[in-house]
Amino acid sequence: MRILFLISIFFLVSCQPKQDAEVFDEPISEISITKEESIEMHRMWVKDESYKIDRYIERHNWNAISSPSGVRYCIYEKGNGTSVEEDMLITVEFEVRLIDSDTTLCYTSDKNGEHTFLVGMDNVESGLHEAVKYLHVGDRAYIILPHFAAHGLLGDMNKIPPLSTVLYDIYVVDAKNK
Repeated sequence: MRILFLISIFFLVSCQPKQDAEVFDEPISEISITKEESIEMHRMWVKDESYKIDRYIERHNWNAISSPSGVRYCIYEKGNGTSVEEDMLITVEFEVRLIDSDTTLCYTSDKNGEHTFLVGMDNVESGLHEAVKYLHVGDRAYIILPHFAAHGLLGDMNKIPPLSTVLYDIYVVDAKNK
């Protein structure tokens, strides 16, 4: 009898109508920031990104060089070919990775084929145009591009997210005057 009583109490309690979730009628207010605040936020973002890049280089024990624009490069295998210059047509093999917790592979010449572009003119990252001018044919190098020298605020709308630091592992196959 006692069990029957407990079961009936259980059914009575479980059949109670559920209470509606609380609804908020207040609109979400927009955040308003000034131009100066926006500039300061970006300045802090760049400083933080630079710190993370430096720690990444330190962890990997690379002897990287930093350009005035913030692009870092480390030549880990020296070639003996011609120096890459502005307006040269160069061909590279590459891996493009994100500097994230997994160093996510985004693009590779193994899959996409070698890439040829005109230094200073073609539609590649501005930081890549700058960095290859420090290299020679036959060089293998790591190139780290801060977001503003890579794909910027929007990413590449495919595999590289907004505001991403990009790591190139690059091999300069050829360079010739156009």
